[in-house]
Amino acid sequence: MQTDRWFFRVFQSAPDLVTALLPGASAARDQAATPGTEAEADRLYRFSAPELKATSHRLDGVLWPRRQERGTREMPVVILEVQMHNDPDFRHRLAAETFRFLQQQPRVEHLAVVVITSHARLRLGPERVPQQLRGFLDQAIWFDLEALSQQGPMDPLVDLLTLPVRREAELPERCQAILDRHPELLELIVPILLERFAGLSLEEIMVIIGTPIDELRHTRAAQQLISEGRMEGRAEGEVAVTLRLLARRCGPLSPAITTTIQSLPLPALEALAEALLDFRDGEDLKQWLSEHAS
Repeated sequence: MQTDRWFFRVFQSAPDLVTALLPGASAARDQAATPGTEAEADRLYRFSAPELKATSHRLDGVLWPRRQERGTREMPVVILEVQMHNDPDFRHRLAAETFRFLQQQPRVEHLAVVVITSHARLRLGPERVPQQLRGFLDQAIWFDLEALSQQGPMDPLVDLLTLPVRREAELPERCQAILDRHPELLELIVPILLERFAGLSLEEIMVIIGTPIDELRHTRAAQQLISEGRMEGRAEGEVAVTLRLLARRCGPLSPAITTTIQSLPLPALEALAEALLDFRDGEDLKQWLSEHAS
């Protein structure tokens, strides 16, 4: 599981969490639903991850106010982007994707761009930003998780976002503080800790959290983890075999193409494994990926 996917699941499970990240949304925040406690219809936001077809890029997330999908000053439509690693093209891409989104969604009247980063040391583009982009970037709302984790007491749902960057010694206390208020969030806490500490077993992760393993075994979270583990293991095996066959059929693969293939979902990998038997060279592979990897 990649970290971006974990944030996707957090905001999918608790879309109203975005109200805690928006300035001036305190009144709406007081009414926000929490996962598992209120009907979905009572939530203030709904989550989606639209694909911007012209660029073949899927936004990390868009949160739509349920009561006014055009957005309002207090509750705008929110583009959510999570960036946890260096990317020299990020600032330019963020601007391009935002305006592409507005082109495809002309009904949106009030928009906020929220960017979550792991820390302030990330290299996300040139230091000298073109003047045309400076105003846009200054209006975006930036969250540095490392800095956020050093603040005092905070909303447990916001604290949840800091788990990927907190020091290991802090995790037991923080996890317990979150679970005391929102025990249903165990199914979001366990996956991110399993990713952070890949060498630990589920039982060892539960020790870090401070929750007996028996409390997890028969929950929906446990069944989901088992299912995801099986699917990811199967996908990893499919990727390895497919890459070997493609290297024989098409020659050495570029890092970009290898990364694209590694990110394919299992059904697409299985389809590629069948299609590659008819490939003549690398151009056939590129054509297939352009049609199926968007």
